Amino acid sequence: MEKRMTRQSSWNKIAFTFSLLVLLTLAQTHALAQTKTTEQPSPNYTRPTVLTRPVAQPQPIPSQPTTLPATPDIAPPAPVIITHGLLVETLDGKIVAEQGVHQGYNPASAVKLGTALAALKNFGVDHRFSTAVWTTGTFDRTTGTITGDLIVSGRDPSFHYEHAVMVARELNKQGIRVVTGDLIVAPGFTMNFDWSAQSSGNHFYDTLDATRRSAAASRAWNEERSLVRDTASLGSVPSVSVMGAVYVNAVPAGARTLLVHRSSKLIDVLKVLLCYSNNFMAERIGDTLGGASGVQHYLTKELKLNPGEVRLASTSGLGVNRVTPQAMMKIFRALRNELARYKLSPSDIMPVAGIDPGTLQKRYTDFQSRGSVIAKTGTLIRTDGGVSALVGQMRARNGETLLFVIFHQRGNVLRFRESQDALIAQIQNTRGGPAAFNYRPLALSMRLATTQLDQLPARKDEYEPGSN
Repeated sequence: MEKRMTRQSSWNKIAFTFSLLVLLTLAQTHALAQTKTTEQPSPNYTRPTVLTRPVAQPQPIPSQPTTLPATPDIAPPAPVIITHGLLVETLDGKIVAEQGVHQGYNPASAVKLGTALAALKNFGVDHRFSTAVWTTGTFDRTTGTITGDLIVSGRDPSFHYEHAVMVARELNKQGIRVVTGDLIVAPGFTMNFDWSAQSSGNHFYDTLDATRRSAAASRAWNEERSLVRDTASLGSVPSVSVMGAVYVNAVPAGARTLLVHRSSKLIDVLKVLLCYSNNFMAERIGDTLGGASGVQHYLTKELKLNPGEVRLASTSGLGVNRVTPQAMMKIFRALRNELARYKLSPSDIMPVAGIDPGTLQKRYTDFQSRGSVIAKTGTLIRTDGGVSALVGQMRARNGETLLFVIFHQRGNVLRFRESQDALIAQIQNTRGGPAAFNYRPLALSMRLATTQLDQLPARKDEYEPGSN
């Protein structure tokens, strides 16, 4: 009996285990079936080698035979339009290469060469832009106080922090330390490349006062004084406190001049302007020449250009300007001739590639090319679909100097620059390779440090008291 029970128990265990295995197998099969029904089909990455069209419905045969143009399966991409203007000449005017020389292109910042030419012609290389400081009050020397207002006026495009501290130092030399009235800023005054007279006045107000002077202003002053080795000024802290507010208004009638600050010479201002392609400085100088229309009229008349060869919207190159390569070559030649009158060369106002800081600092930098190109760049990322220009002169090892104008528009600016550099190198290599111009660099900060201060009366035609 016991054996029967044991045998029966074993059969029960076997049956139970078998049933369990069957159930597990059925469950796994069901799960796999569910997975297959929800799974996405594997993507087919194989592209057809032949493109086909849907079969067209049969059309009635026309009474007259008609020839239908063949239609490609895929329309070709629209051509990329890249406009390229080029003119390369020898010094005596022989053409080395040319393309589209009578077509107008956007020269971008190369327009600044025209602005520089007009400025040199009208003012001369030694011209200095003036900033005058006036007062309508009375001065008590015992207390160092002016009872009344302080007024500043001028149109110097290079007036900066260090120049305002210099004004404070000069006022201190006259014994002036406090002004009880307001600071009045003439509408034409600008400072730190800021177009706003009000904002420029605020900068001037704070920079005069050592307790309000910014770290940037103090640093600019110390760097400039160190550059010119003015240890006496470095040992002092110039300061003039104006107790009132800042207002923009004309120079009042009857105001008397306290001092006149004169900028560095125009030739040095232009060097900084063209090396860094400073739009603000170019527009400010352009304003003194009658703006874009004034510069355009001057260039057209003086260079005897045909109508339409030069159309300017700005004196900095911003916006949509148009100049033909032939007209730009005339502008550059006229600029060279004007500089030669003063025994100067293009390197005195334009960047020397691979040497001067600014727009050409990182181009033509290898040992052979460095210093072999003197040129003005032009760049607009969006206007006219992308613009890049290069205008100037190159030197080759055979001793030859070539003048060039290269205009690109409607394309990638970086590619345009590569194309320009390759073209310059190719022309130089056909003449023995590049050779450096004779050039001794001078720190650009030093060029703007050669300012002057005097106590001569301000010229009425320069400051327009009562109306500027």
